[in-house]
Amino acid sequence: MSQKKILFYDAKPYDQASFEVANAAYRFDFKFLRSHLTEDTAVIAKGYDAICLFVNDHLTASIADILVENTISIVALRCAGYNNIDLHAAYKRLHVVRVPSYSPYAVAEHATALMLALNRKTHKAYYRTRDNNFTINGLMGFDMRGKTAGVIGTGQIGKVLMQILHGFGMTILAYDKFPDRAFAEQYGVRYVELDELYAESDIISLHCPLTKETYHLINEQTINKMKPTVMLINTGRGQLIDSKALVDALRDKRVGAAGLDVYEEESDYFFEDFSTEIVDDDVLARLISFPNVLLTSHQAYFTQEALSQIATTTLRNLQEYFDGKPLPNEICYQCGDTCRKKTEGRCF
Repeated sequence: MSQKKILFYDAKPYDQASFEVANAAYRFDFKFLRSHLTEDTAVIAKGYDAICLFVNDHLTASIADILVENTISIVALRCAGYNNIDLHAAYKRLHVVRVPSYSPYAVAEHATALMLALNRKTHKAYYRTRDNNFTINGLMGFDMRGKTAGVIGTGQIGKVLMQILHGFGMTILAYDKFPDRAFAEQYGVRYVELDELYAESDIISLHCPLTKETYHLINEQTINKMKPTVMLINTGRGQLIDSKALVDALRDKRVGAAGLDVYEEESDYFFEDFSTEIVDDDVLARLISFPNVLLTSHQAYFTQEALSQIATTTLRNLQEYFDGKPLPNEICYQCGDTCRKKTEGRCF
């Protein structure tokens, strides 16, 4: 049997390295492209057996048409989120598989790092001491112990974060459509409605998926329900926060600080080097300019362990498809989340 050919879009050197290591067990034939999936680049997929996408590759209805025309039948996402995929256009035409879990520790620990850095201003202290400035004026923080953290979304990442914050001695409030009462009892977590979480939390961290219901979950109205000193942390999806509303709230001192690893228009900038250019996204530029905003470029997942797990799961998803086996990590328009159809083990 000839080697199956996999085309990677938006591939970086670290993607290539991790997938080539994992490929020792599969021996697929890889082609890595730096370019994103677009209508122009979709035609390159002709002659390949599958394509592999990342978070900023958008599979639209028109692109789905091109892929199907070029006999692509499976799309492998090397990420957990799939809001960049038009599942309606893909349904019964393209199998779409994802990596539902890679390292909840990586993302939860990065969220914690953002909290600690913003609180104790270690990023500012770093630059001061490099300039031989050893003053500590303006670097005062607060004890995490005894403060209240609100966690929105209590899946694997949210649970790991709550365990970390429990270790800090924080009071933890949580919101989830499907609360885990046993976990809550074990770690002293109290599930509440969103309005109560907004009103009582000193720090709010977002770990829910991006859906129609959670789009701009943090907006002008919800921000007005929060403490003016609240710290907002987002390591989920950029569109969970209305960025313009956040800018206005930061300007008006209705938000104390924001730690963002994602941004709703990030696909134009994140993962690329614009250090010699001017950022022409006014909202992004304004966010970066605030001294109480710490922005990282979608790196929360970026650990050795996570990259290894992403590569291994992605290639296993593809091998299961080529072998005609059930696809436990398939997503579809009907199911919305991981496809649960067990009749034939596949969405269609």
